[in-house]
Amino acid sequence: MEKIKLTFFFRKPSDVFHSIEELFANFQNYLSEQADYENVFMTYHNGIVGRLKNVLYVKKNKSQINHITGDINYVALGLPKKNTILTIHDIGSSLVGKGFKNFLIKIIWFKLPIKNVAKITVISEFSKNEILKTFKVNPRKLVVIPNCVSDKFIKVEKKFNSKKPNILIVGTKENKNLSRSIQALSGVNCKVSIVGKLKDSQKKKLEDFNINYSNHYNLHFEDVVKMYQQADILLFPTIYEGFGIPILEAQATGVPVITSDLQPMNQVAGDGALLLNPFNVEDIKNGLVKIIDDENYRNKIVEIGFENVKKYRCKEIAKMYYNLYLEVIKNAEK
Repeated sequence: MEKIKLTFFFRKPSDVFHSIEELFANFQNYLSEQADYENVFMTYHNGIVGRLKNVLYVKKNKSQINHITGDINYVALGLPKKNTILTIHDIGSSLVGKGFKNFLIKIIWFKLPIKNVAKITVISEFSKNEILKTFKVNPRKLVVIPNCVSDKFIKVEKKFNSKKPNILIVGTKENKNLSRSIQALSGVNCKVSIVGKLKDSQKKKLEDFNINYSNHYNLHFEDVVKMYQQADILLFPTIYEGFGIPILEAQATGVPVITSDLQPMNQVAGDGALLLNPFNVEDIKNGLVKIIDDENYRNKIVEIGFENVKKYRCKEIAKMYYNLYLEVIKNAEK
């Protein structure tokens, strides 16, 4: 069978934001036998003129299948509808703020791109339902394809440190619920490794609650993997996610997971995590104590997590995308 021609469109490269790029790089290798693909990166990030130039730029780089990988949804306006796919990771930016800026985001980043593509991939049923509630779109246009976990996330044998566990926290934005995590950690004999740049106010709170912490940001991917492998627990009581990839990264490395009993986190984690109420500090603290003290329970959720993460490995996700590409090509030829 002849290879399909495929172009991935990415935002302008950044030293700070690279999760989308890593996500797609993780499964692209598994497409190489069935597709000739090219990665096209935007040259502009801000401003009306820069974004208009991005729209004109993608017109010159269109292919048999055009896949917009996220964040630059608006470039769909420069691509043919019949063979263009858009990945929407979440719609959080359309749900915050108000006034003219929020209106523009909804129109330019969501409403118009949604109309101007053949298919939209979303990373969870939660994200799909949010889009259906917020925007007018045919449900058949939406396809759920989860994020995948890099094959680099593998277990390293180590003994769980029940005396002074290393607790990993990934993310420092408001939705990550760091403030309640800090309160819950107070009085727990542990060290805390935080991935993501801390604000001065967050540093002050960590100091006020006498938390022994280290802060890590702008990490290379390999360093992020090591952070997981060196951790004893992942504390991830987030209050909003489109998906929740840290849950799977921890499960893949054999790290017990504490996360929120909210969608989509509870669906992503399956039974391989301790689920709790992220709005209740006492609940978070009790979860930490249970993981630290109850070895049988801890081992149980780690083993279940290993099984759960198998269906999110990149080879499986690549198959799902390839089948979607074939469907779009078939429909475009009608």
